[in-house]
Amino acid sequence: MRFLDHFSGRSDLYAEARPKYPEPLFRFVADHAPDKRHVWDCATGNGQAAIALAGHFDLVSASDASSDQIENAVKHARIQYSVQPAEATVYAQGAFDAVCVSQALHWFDIPLFFQEVRRVTTPGGLFVAWGYDWFQITPEIDSAFDQCLRQVIKDDWAAQNALLWNGYRDVYIPFEPIEAPELKIETDWSLYQLLAYVQTWSSVKRCTNRIGDQFMDDAALTLAQLWGDPEVEKPIIMPLHIRAGRIRI
Repeated sequence: MRFLDHFSGRSDLYAEARPKYPEPLFRFVADHAPDKRHVWDCATGNGQAAIALAGHFDLVSASDASSDQIENAVKHARIQYSVQPAEATVYAQGAFDAVCVSQALHWFDIPLFFQEVRRVTTPGGLFVAWGYDWFQITPEIDSAFDQCLRQVIKDDWAAQNALLWNGYRDVYIPFEPIEAPELKIETDWSLYQLLAYVQTWSSVKRCTNRIGDQFMDDAALTLAQLWGDPEVEKPIIMPLHIRAGRIRI
């Protein structure tokens, strides 16, 4: 199988710029897992979710197909990192009480991945996938961002992103559904932080390779006129899409 690696090369920037998930998300995972012994954070990236899960589980196995991501992941005594694909791992059968996927389900060979989830999860175990897409700042900034950036890069997104944008509603999850809470990422960013985050987008990288990076400079100037002092932080909201299920063997 072919691993679609959109995020190696600047994993250090990726780790610094990505927003943090809300703590109630991880309490939801812990509360619905049959035990808090062992959890798999699949496609861990920089280890952001793994670190949070380590506050609730005895052991976190965090894997990613990108060695570059794993090299930049945050280390923790209860996290075991490894480089391996989501669809075919070396984990033992029934090893996990819960399996989590943050911001990555749309990149997998999904039917093969769910076969692997069923294999490595204990009966009655928990599956949770989540992700976020667009942010909200103010109506004026949101509109300007759409015009000067989203419209410019709209043809540079990988097709898989559409699954995330639709809240994973088009993904068939073969487990007993569990109602997930409505949660959102809330943070405060300066304009510099926002632009650093945007530059981690795979579509921005493709667009830069296609036409150069002048569009990012133009967007920064446009947004700065509405933002004011670029070092001033503004509230950023990113609604989360969450799908959860109970794994019945």
